Amino acid sequence: MVKRLFLFMAIAFCLPAVALAQQEEDPVLFTVEDTPVHVSEFTYIYSKTNGKRTSFSRASLEEYLDLYVKFKLKVQKAKEMQLDTIPQLKTELEGYRRQLADSYLIDKEVTDKLIREAYEHAKQDVDISHILIGVKKGAPAELEMEAFQKAQDLKQQLESGADFSELARAESDDRSAKNNGGRIGYVTALFPKGFYELEKAAYSSPVGELQGPIRTDAGYHLLMVHDRRPARGEVEAAHILLRTGEDKDDAAVKARIDSVYQALEQGADFEAMARELSEDSRSAAKGGYIGFFGINTYSSDFEEAVFALEADSTYTEPVKTSVGWHIIRRISRRGIQPYNIEKGRLENEVKKDPRFEQAKQAMVDRIKEDAGLKEYKEVLDGFAQTLTDTFLTFRWKAPEDKSEALLLEFGEDYPMTLGDFTDYLGRASRKRIRMGRSKDLNEAVQELYADFVNETAMRYEEKQLEKKYPDFRALMREYEEGILLFEATKRLVWDKAAQDTVGLKEFYEDVKGKYRWRERAETSIYRVDEKMKDQIDEFRSYIKSHTPEEVLAKYNPEEGLPLVRHESKTLQKKLYPEFKQMKWKEGALSQTEFVPRPKVYKIVKIEELLKPRIKTLEEARGYVVADYQDYLEDQWVESLREAYEVEIDRDVFEDLIKEEE
Repeated sequence: MVKRLFLFMAIAFCLPAVALAQQEEDPVLFTVEDTPVHVSEFTYIYSKTNGKRTSFSRASLEEYLDLYVKFKLKVQKAKEMQLDTIPQLKTELEGYRRQLADSYLIDKEVTDKLIREAYEHAKQDVDISHILIGVKKGAPAELEMEAFQKAQDLKQQLESGADFSELARAESDDRSAKNNGGRIGYVTALFPKGFYELEKAAYSSPVGELQGPIRTDAGYHLLMVHDRRPARGEVEAAHILLRTGEDKDDAAVKARIDSVYQALEQGADFEAMARELSEDSRSAAKGGYIGFFGINTYSSDFEEAVFALEADSTYTEPVKTSVGWHIIRRISRRGIQPYNIEKGRLENEVKKDPRFEQAKQAMVDRIKEDAGLKEYKEVLDGFAQTLTDTFLTFRWKAPEDKSEALLLEFGEDYPMTLGDFTDYLGRASRKRIRMGRSKDLNEAVQELYADFVNETAMRYEEKQLEKKYPDFRALMREYEEGILLFEATKRLVWDKAAQDTVGLKEFYEDVKGKYRWRERAETSIYRVDEKMKDQIDEFRSYIKSHTPEEVLAKYNPEEGLPLVRHESKTLQKKLYPEFKQMKWKEGALSQTEFVPRPKVYKIVKIEELLKPRIKTLEEARGYVVADYQDYLEDQWVESLREAYEVEIDRDVFEDLIKEEE
């Protein structure tokens, strides 16, 4: 834990800027043994560490420059000690790299882009109509083609002048089209799961221009965008509902809702009226509260009425919907928040949406194309022909002798052999065995091979991160330097301070005057059961002149739980609050304090006053070791300054100063 904490402190101290590439306008601020540190690296670290206190004043920059030079000196020493060649540290660094690369690549290529896209979509509501020709994902090819062709035929009819709503009522597989003619109305991102392609089209298509066919999980859509407007956001509301229906007189219901409205106008309490009169059983008990909702949640009549309210705590006139008459009260309203606030919510939604996996697959496909993937399918086919039914059981094992036959290549320097694939198959045993329940041998091999190619594509791309992203390259350098710095400091400072008993003792003798006991007292702390409440005054009087042994013998029963518990403790005067209210003398008692848990009365008695004195090495060991570490580190830094040449470009430094004290 300490090691990890130190490492991440080092990284926080040294995290580079995205634009850390050594550009022409990025001069070198200083060098340590010809190893350069550029201005962009230093200023980013300086700004990040100082946060809101960043001033670029001379004093602040000088102080930070000294700290950063010390850091680089220590890293230089670690490299001279060849700590970067230690297998354990190399393995640790590779572990950090893999962990970082996995998330970094997905975040850069998928998550960040999807979140930003979703945020831009969510800033608008879009008014759409559609016609759906239903066909499930994975349907037989003939059904897929039949649905696509029908969508194309309908599109031609619309382009030839057919009425959209009439065609939707007649042909759309969206059951709501029979009533709305395909007019969904205003909707906002994110669209339901499986409808990402429709969402993208809805937010990118020109208004009034027919689009499609667009494939979603439900089938093929023909889309018409009627309008876009700034997003309405969400409203928090409550309502009073009086239902209408076949067994009710509409005029009577309208008269009742009007009387409710008049009562509200005359000052009646909305929540009380909702509890007493509302026929919405789910919200009535909560004073009509229905919470936050966005557009396209309830009927358009309901939503138009509540979103038209301009102030909190106002309510609508009676509104008619298909279920009855409502009076709706606006409690609050919230629009789309700034990106940094919405990002967390959108990230959770995006990662649960199929679009996330689609985008990951698109990224993998892009990697394959960019890398010029070469596949040698004859090798795969030859391997598949050697397999028997045991392949889809736990009995199959990867061959110990790895085949060197070339199976695929990414780029010019990332080959994968058949042996690499069979090793992967050994690791993927669970999936392989599951396939035995639903797939034949050839289908299983092809699917597992596709997974292997995708995984290999990710590993290949991770190898390219340093080339493609300067910030990732710099971050990995800082991980490495953090690990090296930790190991060097451990060997030359921390371990020495803990193990060098002679040096520690000599150091203590030189500075022991700083480790002192101030005024202290040996005390007796009594905790008295609340059952003795009526005897407290007598108890206080008795303990003044008797020893703890005598006290316990007098008040505790011979059998059963004790009524008085005693603890001896050495306490420092300035650190113990009770001493502020006590006389500083032997025999003094604290006030009686009742402790609710575990229901006892607490009394402290000073038994003996202890004179101030210097702490022994054992008593002060923790402080002495910490100070000895600081001493050794200061010595180490001074030796590094003498051993390595540091050159600071003062002209470059002067250009950094923006504020003089």
